[in-house]
Amino acid sequence: MCTAARRPDRGRRSPLLACRAGAPAPPQHPPAADHDLEVHLSLHAPEFFAELQPPFPVGAVVGNTYYGSPAADSPIRIRIDFQSTIRHREYGGLSLAAIHPDRGTLDTAYLSFADHQTFARRDAAKGIGPGWDGYARIRDWHENGPPPWKGADLTGLRRAITHYTQIWAPAPAPDHSRPSLPTLPTARPAAGRSR
Repeated sequence: MCTAARRPDRGRRSPLLACRAGAPAPPQHPPAADHDLEVHLSLHAPEFFAELQPPFPVGAVVGNTYYGSPAADSPIRIRIDFQSTIRHREYGGLSLAAIHPDRGTLDTAYLSFADHQTFARRDAAKGIGPGWDGYARIRDWHENGPPPWKGADLTGLRRAITHYTQIWAPAPAPDHSRPSLPTLPTARPAAGRSR
């Protein structure tokens, strides 16, 4: 049998227990089940970003986060997350970050659902406006049912993401060099004429 003896706590809040030599170790808690370790995915992020259609040649959804490359040869990645409010599992917009593999986060931006009219139709139908509970918000409170963003108009968000992306992957500058004009044949004076 293991007799627990308190040993000095080196900077930790709870005292540690040590067993005397030769005594069996105390039972340990079983490892967490796989479903306890899964990321909460009831936001239906893959479907959301498929409908949003971010303007990236390459992109992928990991958990509830989207990663996209603004240009095929660019080292920069754009990360898009659902932006939390002060309430647990409530979101008021999208957060964007431009990330470089060596220099880390280069820039961040916040796109609110309210500013981009994402849920204007939904909220008008419910009769709620600015300052009302749930206005321009989505809540990921239910495991089942339709996505919390169902009925969203993503046009404004898509336009804003496109503008943001153009900062990090601008279109190639047009070639303003003057095209060479065709040379005209040199006119020769007609024979027999004099001045």
